[in-house]
Amino acid sequence: MKLTSLFTALLLMTVGCTQTVEKEVEITNFEHDELVATVMPVGDSGVAGSVTFTESENGVSVEGEFSGLESGNHGFHIHEFGDCRAADGTSAGGHFNPAGNDHGAPTDEMRHMGDMGNIEANEEGVATVSYVDETISLEEILGRGIIIHAGEDDLTSQPTGAAGGRIACGVIGIAQTQ
Repeated sequence: MKLTSLFTALLLMTVGCTQTVEKEVEITNFEHDELVATVMPVGDSGVAGSVTFTESENGVSVEGEFSGLESGNHGFHIHEFGDCRAADGTSAGGHFNPAGNDHGAPTDEMRHMGDMGNIEANEEGVATVSYVDETISLEEILGRGIIIHAGEDDLTSQPTGAAGGRIACGVIGIAQTQ
C-alpha cells in the first residue's frame, strides 16, 4: 500500500510540474528589393562579371554583364549553395530547385527556380543578360550560388541541361542601395 501511495504521489507531482510553453513567432517581410552576385573565375577561365536581381512589377529583373567568355552560349544558373570553394565549382551544388521540377527553359512554366537559360558571349567574350523572371523569388535565392557553364544549356536534358563544366561562380548577396 505504501508503495502504491508513493508511486501515485510521484506521478501526481510529475504531472503537476509539466507545463506547456507557447512561443509566439513573428513573421517579417523580406526587407531587400535588390540582390547582387559578383562572379569570379573557376580555375583559370578568366570569366568575371556581376548580376543583379531586382524586385519588379512582373517578377524579378535579372541584369548582368560578364567578360572573359568564349563566344557562343553558356549555361547560366542559380545553384543550391553559395559556396565557390571547390576548384571546379562543384561546391555550389546542383541547380536550385525548391519545387522539385524538371530542368527547363526560363520561359517554361514548370522548371527549376535556378534555370536562367543561356547567356550569349560575342566575339569579344562579353555577354549580357536582361530579362524579367516570374519564377525567381529574392527571398529564396539570397545566399545561393551563380554558375556560368562552359557550354550551352540545351534546356531539356535532365537534370541540368548538359551545359558542361563550371567556369565562373558567385554568391548572391544583399546589394547596397542608395
